[in-house]
Amino acid sequence: MPDLIIILLIILGIVLLWRGPKTLPKIGEALGRGIREARAEAAKASVDETPTTPTTPTRPTAPTTSPTDRPDGPA
Repeated sequence: MPDLIIILLIILGIVLLWRGPKTLPKIGEALGRGIREARAEAAKASVDETPTTPTTPTRPTAPTTSPTDRPDGPA
């Protein structure tokens, strides 16, 4: 883990020398904006995927024939 931190600091130093100190805040701002938009889209997608329940309850259908209406008559 400490090796990763050292490598990231070296990369940051190279970027600072290459792009200059004035453009570094702009790069950070663009990176932050991109992360913020990605989080908002991910939250929006998770809200869209939640199942919705029907607002009106479904009624059970009535049977078409009653038990006493047999073709052979009452038992």
